[in-house]
Amino acid sequence: MTCNILVGGAWGDEGKGKCITYLCNQDKPEIIARAGVGPNAGHSVEFNGEKYGLRMIPSGFVHTGARLLIGAGVLVDPAVFHHELDYLNKYQVKTRTFADYRCAIIEEEHKEQDRGSDHLFKKIGSTGTGCGPANRDRALRTIKQAIDVDSMDGYVTDVPLEVNTALDEGRDVFIEGSQGFGLSLYYGTYPFVTSKDTTASSAAADVGVGPTRIDDVIVVFKSYITRVGEGPFPSEITQEEAEKMSIEEYGTVTGRRRRVGTFDMEMARESCMINGATQMALTCVDRLYPSCERVTDYSDLSGEVKRFVEEIENETKVPVTIISTGPDLADTIDLREELM
Repeated sequence: MTCNILVGGAWGDEGKGKCITYLCNQDKPEIIARAGVGPNAGHSVEFNGEKYGLRMIPSGFVHTGARLLIGAGVLVDPAVFHHELDYLNKYQVKTRTFADYRCAIIEEEHKEQDRGSDHLFKKIGSTGTGCGPANRDRALRTIKQAIDVDSMDGYVTDVPLEVNTALDEGRDVFIEGSQGFGLSLYYGTYPFVTSKDTTASSAAADVGVGPTRIDDVIVVFKSYITRVGEGPFPSEITQEEAEKMSIEEYGTVTGRRRRVGTFDMEMARESCMINGATQMALTCVDRLYPSCERVTDYSDLSGEVKRFVEEIENETKVPVTIISTGPDLADTIDLREELM
């Protein structure tokens, strides 16, 4: 029986989708539960040569033996939810995806308020998906819950009961967070943050799991850092520099060009500390160091890459157990057995 949490270490876009897909396909947990804010966060998944962009359904959907759950702390947009059920139907998601009956529902008025707010949409850089106004209404206790709307009929359950029962019976659970530490309402670069906390502690609470039941917290970092929207970015480089390094990127949800910066060791230390990281996944190493593209054995990495990994481990005091060297699941160095 294990209950592991994976969260983003920076401002999102760290490559969580690839890591979640790899870990769930490899470890075969019986329940995969999504935590986080809501459909403002997009996960990119590449599996068997096909690419998927997800905003609601857990990224571990490729493991067809798992029950896919959305925790009570997550905002649900029924339109996005049902679109993804259809979009991923060949993975039998319609028969195994359920949201907690207490999930708060995003309605059209929330999206209109989000996009119409100069403060949220123009200054903060909101995605316009209605999450901020919906979480406001949730705090005011005026929002509808999943159990209250017809479109969610047949797709609701008691997520904490399912998850804790599974753990009691010795089954494995994987909890996937969304967005990243730097966007936490509490610990991020306020006010340029999202509408709730995004750390591992909140991910556990989102799905109704107590802290004593968590075995490992895996924090994901990209080998360079990106962020979408406004806010402080100490290690930011120019777009011209990013293009020369071939590390320019665009957002999954918004399509906006991401700001790019070098790896921020100070942020990594704080993120690992507050998340209580026990393991680290490092992604996009191949983009920063093209020589290691598709390498699957740590011994085959160049000395430059190994020094980079060792520096991160020394500074954060957290072992790097997963190293992604390409978009495909096979492009992964897995050091968990060796290091844990």
